[in-house]
Order: sequence, then C-alpha cells, then structure tokens
Amino acid sequence: MTATVSTPEVLDVEAAVADIADPEIPVLTLGDLGIVREVRVDEAAGTAYVALTPTYSGCPATRMIEELVIHVVRKAGLTPQVETRLTPAWTTDWISERGRARLKEFGIAPPGEKPEPEGSQLLTLTVRQVACPLCGSNDTEEISRFGSTACKALRRCRSCREPFDEFKAI
Repeated sequence: MTATVSTPEVLDVEAAVADIADPEIPVLTLGDLGIVREVRVDEAAGTAYVALTPTYSGCPATRMIEELVIHVVRKAGLTPQVETRLTPAWTTDWISERGRARLKEFGIAPPGEKPEPEGSQLLTLTVRQVACPLCGSNDTEEISRFGSTACKALRRCRSCREPFDEFKAI
C-alpha cells in the first residue's frame, strides 16, 4: 500500500481502510489480505483515492468491500474515489503474517506455497500436505476443491476427523 503524503489525516484514512473487516472472512482485515494497494488523500480537494485489488476478479465480496471503504472515507469527512485494480493480480503472498495467524486461529488452514505456473509443472507423486489448523496433523485430505467460498477448499483431518477450510494458494 502506498500513500503520497504521510500527514496524520492520510495515516488515519489508511489505517481506517486497512482495518475494515473482510465480509467473507471477518477475522481478516483488508490490510491482512493485502488488497489495499494505494491510498491518496487530497486535503485541499477533500477527496480520498483508494485502489483495491480483489482476491480474484469474480469475488462476490468486491462490491461490499468498496461500499465499506466508501463509508469509512465519508466518515473521515472526505469524498471517496475507489478504483478496482485487477493488475497485478492479487496473490496469497500479500496476506500478512498476522492474517495467516488469524486464519489458523479461526480454524482455516492458511495458504501454503503457490503452485508453479502453467506449463512449468513437474510431475510429482507426492500428496500436498496441509496441516490441520485444529490439531496440527498433516494427515489431511481434500474433500472438495471449493469450500464455503471459491477461494477456499474443504478438507478433513484424518487424525481428529474434523472438517476445515483451506485458503487456497494463488
């Protein structure tokens, strides 16, 4: 996230926008997800420009997130200008360490390493290991490639037998 000037007003707007809870995974903030790409405040014009990159282009929460940003900016007494940026594409690398810890505490396996790009994948005969966020066992299995949201897969732990979501690495 970038800001052009670091006045207290800009920092307040940046912090307020970064602290908005994600509508689909409320234990994460927009800052935890890393989707706030830029914040610029023009105090003279009374405007705040916020650039967001959704977790994926079809994310159903994108419009709700924009509305929440608009609300926070207006609450700061500024006129909002919100832009959705699709490039560069969001990646799970942008999730903060705090966000990864919060996912695990909430019972969602945080994303692991990103898969290799198309065309450069090597054939491997190993099963991808995802640790259970509840008991820590690596003896888990994927039940469905899509979980409660498209960005998550549904898994089950063979040790504690509990199902859990895995935030997919992209």
